[in-house]
Amino acid sequence: MAGRIASKKKDVGVSVYDFLDYREYLRTYYGAAKKTRPSFSFRLFSKLAGLRSPNFLKLVIEGQRNLGADSIARFAGALGLDAPDAEFFADLVAFGQAQTVAEKSRAFERIAASRRFRQARRIEGELFTYLSHWYNPAVRELAARADFREDPRWIAGKLCPAISPSQAADALKLLLSLGLLVRDPETGRVARGEPTLTTEHEVSALGAAAFHRQMLDRAAQSIDLFTRDKRDLAALTVCVSAKTVALVKQRIHQFREALAEICDSDGDGRVVYQLNVQWFPLSSTEDDGS
Repeated sequence: MAGRIASKKKDVGVSVYDFLDYREYLRTYYGAAKKTRPSFSFRLFSKLAGLRSPNFLKLVIEGQRNLGADSIARFAGALGLDAPDAEFFADLVAFGQAQTVAEKSRAFERIAASRRFRQARRIEGELFTYLSHWYNPAVRELAARADFREDPRWIAGKLCPAISPSQAADALKLLLSLGLLVRDPETGRVARGEPTLTTEHEVSALGAAAFHRQMLDRAAQSIDLFTRDKRDLAALTVCVSAKTVALVKQRIHQFREALAEICDSDGDGRVVYQLNVQWFPLSSTEDDGS
């Protein structure tokens, strides 16, 4: 039976590594199997998987049912997945069914570690890595210095807190791969690039969440690392309406854009700074509908 299933999978021609949404993978697989084998059905899939419900695959695809550990293994068998593919499929399921951002991030880290996934969907894994380590954007900005040295040890020692030379080397490799750093073909020096990076919204959101958490940690550390003349930390606690919440968010956005223009026009940069602006509720928002 296993050999027959594997050959049918080959005829279907759908790779699990082309997907981040396991339900979309199952939907695509079913559609392709139906085209190549008109007799294929939800009932037949359930039979191959050893499931009692004849429509369980349909319910999973539609999001009405989730997969447990036992059903994941059964699905992998019916799909004809070998051990590495089945493990990757299990990670997709964990990613799709995660209840917290932390669980989702851990699942995606396993997904992005797959060589075959990176080959098929490189930008998702690399952009997630870029956002998941606070020092990657810092190394990119450090390249704006006139005396910047493409030396992992030099870079590692310039950041606060310091990172390891191996982390700096990995950051350089990643930034060049993404086009966030570019090499001048004449001088060989690297400088900041301005590529257009796109990825699935969910992946981008996960990476951004990890980035913000790390930068908040850096902000807390700055209290002990730097004197008050080198930092500015302030807090404001207020009671406002939903309308004012939206207005403040708009003003914060305008403020960030104005500061970005000022900083981008500075051609004599020497120190990499980080600006964090937080605006969040400290009480329940149920009554105001926000």
